[in-house]
Amino acid sequence: MSGHSKWSTIKRKKGAADAKRSNVFSKLIKEITVAARMGGGDPDGNPRLRLVIDKAKSQSMPRDNIERAIKKGTGELDGVTLEEVSYEGYGSAGVALIVECTTDNKNRTVAEIRNIFARKGGNLGESGSVSWMFEKKGTIRVDAGSTSEEDLFEKIIDAGADDMQKEDNQFVITTNYENFLGVSEALRKANIPVTEAEMEQVPKSAIKIDDEEKARKILGLVESLEECEDVQNVWANFDIDDSMLEKISG
Repeated sequence: MSGHSKWSTIKRKKGAADAKRSNVFSKLIKEITVAARMGGGDPDGNPRLRLVIDKAKSQSMPRDNIERAIKKGTGELDGVTLEEVSYEGYGSAGVALIVECTTDNKNRTVAEIRNIFARKGGNLGESGSVSWMFEKKGTIRVDAGSTSEEDLFEKIIDAGADDMQKEDNQFVITTNYENFLGVSEALRKANIPVTEAEMEQVPKSAIKIDDEEKARKILGLVESLEECEDVQNVWANFDIDDSMLEKISG
């Protein structure tokens, strides 16, 4: 694996710090609000909203928080108007990054993102400067003990998935952008529980980072961006050996 997916693996191993829980909730509330505004407040008729609600529940978000976020999105409760916006830039060793944000003030957000890039040795670029290096793909994870490989493969291929591989104790399904929600919906209708489902910006090729100092710089940039309240996701095209990642993150 490379880029953000590898960094996410390390973070899962370390575990989420309690001090960051409020930041996680804030990001999820924004996701729920935007999903409800775009597709309505009924999760049965809004697959994107349902997926975000499932993610929120996996993080033990209280039901009241979820319901308030939905109502803000549908206009039943007053709230700020949120926009989705992406920024692109470069970090140490020429690593390309895409930063996906949800904000009520784009001027504030771009200033903060630019400041983080500058402080961490990177540069914020123009729109389109690095996005051509990535492909938008859906990734869906299913517990290998919940279904047979043959049955799962048949269902996801019929629904339009591109591929499926087994990693550890999970089946990892990949889809293109257009079929992501359809495959997720097919699994729901088949009562196959999904442990994780999200759209990822997958790098077409990766930059190998062998130098520890450069690795620390790029990981520091990614982590600082992810700690920004307006940032939902950070994607990057680096490749760092597991042993170095463990050393740096440990």
